[in-house]
Amino acid sequence: MSAPPVLPVVLVSVESSVATITLNRPEQRNPLSTTMISDLRTALTWCRTEPTVTVVVLTGAGDRAFCAGADLSSFAADQSHLERHHGRHALVELFLDLTRLGKPLIGRINGHALAGGFGLACSCDLLVAVDSATFGTPETNVGIWPMMIQAILTRNLPRKVMLEMFLLGDRWSAAQLQHYGLINRVVSADRLDAETNELALKLATKSSASTRMGLDAFYRQQDLDFESALEYLQSQLTLITLTEDSAEGQAAFIEKRPPGSLGNEV
Repeated sequence: MSAPPVLPVVLVSVESSVATITLNRPEQRNPLSTTMISDLRTALTWCRTEPTVTVVVLTGAGDRAFCAGADLSSFAADQSHLERHHGRHALVELFLDLTRLGKPLIGRINGHALAGGFGLACSCDLLVAVDSATFGTPETNVGIWPMMIQAILTRNLPRKVMLEMFLLGDRWSAAQLQHYGLINRVVSADRLDAETNELALKLATKSSASTRMGLDAFYRQQDLDFESALEYLQSQLTLITLTEDSAEGQAAFIEKRPPGSLGNEV
């Protein structure tokens, strides 16, 4: 295994085959500054290309916030409006990186996830949230529409729920959003690590080849029309059946035995 990158405001650690990426500015509630976005992209690239990593956990440092959104102070005051516009594209690239990770991404939501931080949480494949966490788009209350996360939220929440959040700017509890299918597990603070680790270790036992192809297919097909999606998914199923993991799984089923250890074939 290559050494995890050492970054200014993001920590990357690995235990067994599970990598943890931690937003590490707890005193500022882990905001999405230009440096934070750059560090996150570097961390995700390392996790994607490191073959020994099979599952990734994304979390925030401290117990107040997962991520409170954009750090407005990180954008240079002397920049033109056009320069700021182009600078924001780094966030677009970050959200695309999250869909192209090819490995299960668990959001360990240790505190409030607001504005861009809410979008970051929704970009994870699975979410485990502490019961005291809140979620929302408070930028609505200061005259800003949550444009940058709208595409993500429309793929994660019912239309009327999302519009209520956007129009009113209220905070929602973890329990409320679990009811609407956004959050997988809501736990007390003392259970957050155990629940996240249990989920990560279970995911780590699955075929990495099948998981990578499956996640890539999941995110690609969501924007295709129905017929195109079916045709594309048929081709992906054929490719998955050609992998060594699939051959072992099918043989084990026919022979009525547990499958052998699934490798890291990609």
